[in-house]
Amino acid sequence: MANDEIKAVLFDLGDTILNFGRVETTRAFLQGAKDSHAFLKEHKQPVGNLPWYFLRNLVRLRIKHMVSNITHRDFDSLEVLRKIGTRQGIELSVEQWEQFAWLWYEPLGRRAVIEEDLHKTLAELQRRGLKLGIVSNTFVNRASLERHLRQLDLLDFFAVQLYSYEHRFRKPDTEMFRIAAERIGATPESTVFVGDRIDKDVLPALESGMKAVLKDAYTNAGKATPPGAWRIARLSELPGVIERINAGAAEPAGT
Repeated sequence: MANDEIKAVLFDLGDTILNFGRVETTRAFLQGAKDSHAFLKEHKQPVGNLPWYFLRNLVRLRIKHMVSNITHRDFDSLEVLRKIGTRQGIELSVEQWEQFAWLWYEPLGRRAVIEEDLHKTLAELQRRGLKLGIVSNTFVNRASLERHLRQLDLLDFFAVQLYSYEHRFRKPDTEMFRIAAERIGATPESTVFVGDRIDKDVLPALESGMKAVLKDAYTNAGKATPPGAWRIARLSELPGVIERINAGAAEPAGT
């Protein structure tokens, strides 16, 4: 593989940029149901009682999630929730539907933490002329994810954001990596991909011709770093890793 100078860095989102850790998703979903139910009642919508509302949405989303695991295609949770609500006679504006979807996501979003020096790290990468982007498998609507990133003052760092529900494929399909490199204006060989999953981030990034960096997370605890990949404990290590890659370091750190 040619040791092209690095021009772009692509990141996974969950447990790479936003650290969720192990989350009790049902509890977060229940809070989202309570918040969105109250929102609908406030707007005089025919929402029904909370237990039925919670179960109806939970079952539908879980079915969609099971189907997506079979088809390897993600779905847009906002569109699913909108269809459920519309069948119940709920009528909202575009902005209200986006707020509605945000209320479902927010309890989970509140659990996410970022590294205290993340802004400094991303600013340093940009100072070096690197383009930054996000490539994430997700069914969370873009409006909610961008709102979350904006709240954390992170959105403006990322020139490109690819979310799998907007495509007919998802990671580890190398087409996601190819499109991301194309959109950010770099060759795969001059791109670093950073993620927490060996199977969905590191291995397909290497297969697509990118340099790959595995970020420590509960999803890879106790697992060996794949040959050819670098490993970091914190994103603040990235500038140093990229310096080593550009210098033609013989072996990735941590192998």
